[in-house]
Amino acid sequence: MTNNINKKCIIRTNRAGVFFGTLADYDKENRTAELHNTRRLWYWRGAASLSQLAVEGVKNPIDCKFTIAVPQMQVMDVIEIIPCTDEAIKNIESVATWKK
Repeated sequence: MTNNINKKCIIRTNRAGVFFGTLADYDKENRTAELHNTRRLWYWRGAASLSQLAVEGVKNPIDCKFTIAVPQMQVMDVIEIIPCTDEAIKNIESVATWKK
């Protein structure tokens, strides 16, 4: 996973959900990731899987629920790290912040 350091990735955790951000550090032994400029991807529409989301982004950005970005976050129990393509990064970053 170290080859993904400083890359924008989608990170899936066992219990905390799915995140999009820059992978700053990853502790393989403890399955913990430090992320920068991170958004929780609470709900998405227009991608069949996280793999498609990481490659293409979403087709229905208006229907997605992506939270506000936080400058730094540590997530535990990481079970998947998927590096994003430039196309997906541009698409995900263009999704409006979901707020109540």
